[in-house]
Amino acid sequence: MSPGDSDDAALPPGEVVLDALTPADAPACARLEALLFPGDDPWSAAAFRSELHVGHPYVAARVDGRLVGYAGVALLPAPAFSREPAEAEVHTIGVDPAVQGHGVGRRLLRALLERADAIGAVTYLEVRTDNVPALALYRSEGFEVVGTRRRYYASGADAHTMRRGERSDG
Repeated sequence: MSPGDSDDAALPPGEVVLDALTPADAPACARLEALLFPGDDPWSAAAFRSELHVGHPYVAARVDGRLVGYAGVALLPAPAFSREPAEAEVHTIGVDPAVQGHGVGRRLLRALLERADAIGAVTYLEVRTDNVPALALYRSEGFEVVGTRRRYYASGADAHTMRRGERSDG
């Protein structure tokens, strides 16, 4: 599927509803993963259910009740009696190609960053070095490349590690 293959591609961002991802969404997430990340070891439905089971915050983007995107983050509070900040790690963000380019990914990312900011976390993520749209999104939201992981993905593709400094939520 490519952008424009669906009538949903013309929907304005206001029609997208964000809410909590549930275990019932796991099969739809796995289908999107396979579409978005072929050759890069896409997550299975069981992997999504496992992330939810351990309590990581995951967000769903829906249009007319249909899952069109998902995102998740791990939150690691600051150690007690430490000057080190809390940390957050964006685990995944995926948006159906039929609705890409309408701000869904940005809305999902911002929902995760709100969680990270609420605990004053420094936020990290990995992204393919050749994923130009994602790199642009992350840079526009304050992330900087801090390293490169060679052959990070199953396909052998490299990943940039990106970091966004801590922000207060108030």
